[in-house]
Order: sequence, then C-alpha cells, then structure tokens
Amino acid sequence: MEGTVPMMPWWVGGLGIGVILLIAVALVQPIGVSTQYVVLDGVLLHAILPDLADQSPYLKHASKGWTLATYEFLFVVGIPLGAFIAAAATRRLSGRIVPSLWAQRFGPAPARRLGWSFVGGFLLLFGARFGGGCTSGHMISGVSQLAVSSFVFSTALFASAILTARWLYHERAGQ
Repeated sequence: MEGTVPMMPWWVGGLGIGVILLIAVALVQPIGVSTQYVVLDGVLLHAILPDLADQSPYLKHASKGWTLATYEFLFVVGIPLGAFIAAAATRRLSGRIVPSLWAQRFGPAPARRLGWSFVGGFLLLFGARFGGGCTSGHMISGVSQLAVSSFVFSTALFASAILTARWLYHERAGQ
C-alpha cells in the first residue's frame, strides 16, 4: 500500500506483550479475555431477566455481582480500540468488509463474509470457554507460567489453524 507506515518488527510486538503481561501479573492477574464475554452476557441478563439468569448455573456463577468496570472488561474493550488506533496510525485503516483473499476464494458478498465471521467467532469463543481459556489466557499467560494445559492448547490451536487455512485456501497452499 502506498503511503503506509512500515510495520514494526515482530520482536518489538513480542517485547510489548511481555511488558504488558509483567505489569498485568504484578498489578492484577494474568491476561485472559474470553471469560469477559460470558460476564457481559450474565450482567446484561441479570439486569434484564434476573430470574432467567439465575436458572443458568454457568451464567449465575460467571456473572452474579460483577460489574463491567473491571480490569478484564476494559482489557477486552481495549483490544479493538488498540487495533483501530494501530491501523489508523499506520494508515492501514480500511472500510473494506471483504478482504481480497476471501473474495478470491468465496466471492465478494459482504453478508456471506459477515455471516461466516460470526459463525467462526462463535465457534472460537465456544472453544475458548470449553478449553478453559482463550489464546491470550493460554498462549500468553499460560505458556509464560509453563502450564502444561496451555502447551497442549497452543499446539492444538496451531495445528487446527494450519489445517483450516489449508482447507479454506487450498488453491494457494501449493504456491
């Protein structure tokens, strides 16, 4: 892209994540975000239909008495905000809904792209909750603490990501 700011080297990003993790562990707790989506659901459901929320043991346990003004929730809000700021700062911000690689493989329909993005996001969040943590919780915090479950999670995540990418974009895999 013409006029873009060069991307930072990988090691700068890695050091940045490391510093943030050290600060988070020292001040609050290790990094992890997938639980906050359940907390948000539970807080909203408790506000709207408290009896229904109390009927779900999962939501009752995950969100009763919680507020959205927590370190973890602000961390979740900061992820897309930080991505937006980084994209704007490097002049890579785009209003494009359908990336070119997706359009080449599946067509340019925005509704299809958004629908599959929702399905993928749902499956990702379901898997994160089922696996006891997300990529930030397991791969950043868990691996840094040498948790065996996080090494298993990380291996499974990379293997499934490679297989999924090869399946979705099989034409480009041989290039």
